[in-house]
Amino acid sequence: MAVRVHVAVVWSKDNTLIAIDQTLLELLRNMLALADRKASYKVPPTVVTGSTGVSRGEAHESSRGTETSRRAQKFDNTRNLDAFADLSLGPSDDEGDEDFADAPVIIREGIAGYASLAKQPEDLQPPEGQEQQMEDITRPKKKRNKIKRKRTKAKPSKWADKCMYAELLEMKEEPSVWVDGKSEPDDGLPSDMEQGWVAVAPVPVGKRCLAITHQSAAGVIGISPNTTLRSRLLGKMLLPRFPSSLPPLTILDCILDTNWRQNGIVHVLDVMKWKGQDVADCETPFRFWWRDTRLAELPRFSPPSSAFHFSLANDRAHAQSAQQPDQYRFPYPTSFIPIPYHTDTTFGSLFSSIIPLARSTREISVEVPASAPFQPSSPTSMSIDTTCNPIESRLSKLVTNQIPSDGLLLYVAQASYEEGTSPLSCWVPIQPIAGSSSQEGVPTTSNSSPLDLFQRLVHRRLSKRMVNGIIYDGMDM
Repeated sequence: MAVRVHVAVVWSKDNTLIAIDQTLLELLRNMLALADRKASYKVPPTVVTGSTGVSRGEAHESSRGTETSRRAQKFDNTRNLDAFADLSLGPSDDEGDEDFADAPVIIREGIAGYASLAKQPEDLQPPEGQEQQMEDITRPKKKRNKIKRKRTKAKPSKWADKCMYAELLEMKEEPSVWVDGKSEPDDGLPSDMEQGWVAVAPVPVGKRCLAITHQSAAGVIGISPNTTLRSRLLGKMLLPRFPSSLPPLTILDCILDTNWRQNGIVHVLDVMKWKGQDVADCETPFRFWWRDTRLAELPRFSPPSSAFHFSLANDRAHAQSAQQPDQYRFPYPTSFIPIPYHTDTTFGSLFSSIIPLARSTREISVEVPASAPFQPSSPTSMSIDTTCNPIESRLSKLVTNQIPSDGLLLYVAQASYEEGTSPLSCWVPIQPIAGSSSQEGVPTTSNSSPLDLFQRLVHRRLSKRMVNGIIYDGMDM
């Protein structure tokens, strides 16, 4: 359809264009807007964004950039370059003193030496009104009968929200969006999964906490109470201070086992500080290596006697021991067990070893006191009173405990420890999340598991590469 447009043009005396009719300008704007709509019609988006409107890849890149700049700034601060900015070497000995001969001499002294020269007049008296006012000020005021109680809010603990809490890995079962220029679908898996991540599996079921050791007055490791457990979110004390073999001034990111009364286990996930040395700024593989090496060097002590109890939980401990007299119950955690980590996160290794480990139940052997009382080997020997036998307290046995798995954790390899919820760590639980939904808005079923979806996506990537002729060694299909 042809459109006839009347254009009104105004020219100046020097043949220059001054104004154009507004109708033509509006028409041109509409035509450009229509062209842009046709160009973007039915074009799929290039990235999948989360609930905040930012894609996961952009969030990871932004976090890595911030992490790099923060580490560089901290490195510069440790060099103390600002302390040398105002320093001066003064005039050189090689230069002549002509320029400084006429310079004024500055006497750097205070005015304390001139205080004795100042004389105060003796007849100086304050006015009568001012004297009465001073007496009223210095006179003590009567206390009111009603005392107003100030409502003060409880200060948050300094250990609150100090753990590096992982975000839930958002995945898509059937990705419909393909990124331009890339051969892999945008299914939610990190693009650098095989090179830039570290896997931790199996993650045990338990309560996330911080294990903090203090400088004990007695200084006897394993005897004097020097360790406390703090909750992840509020930083509250989970247990009273108890003895452990950890060195002083140590902070560990841990998971308190759900059955710690039966096995006395605290699972160590990460390390923030060890014996006063800050390792939180180190990269993830080094922190995990440091954790395993230092925990293996700790001395082992015999399990505590069943007669030990906390003063705050005296009645509870006696009630439990009365109900089950034959079963030993740990009064406090005694074993700090590191959680296995895996630096090989290729799709073949994930599918063949890491994911099956995340599904399996881990077996850990701990030492507990022997429940049977000590008896002499010969029946004709003299009987021994076992009510208070020191030999019985030294007898122990190994008991194997079954530790159920809670899923899989993924850490960015070149990232330091970051407090609070961080996109540098992702969680793939083994149990379905209640109330969660997929990217398409369809709610998940009760039988679906994020770890199952993660395994299917990894298997899909492997199948596609096998079709293209890429075969991974050691993969068990």
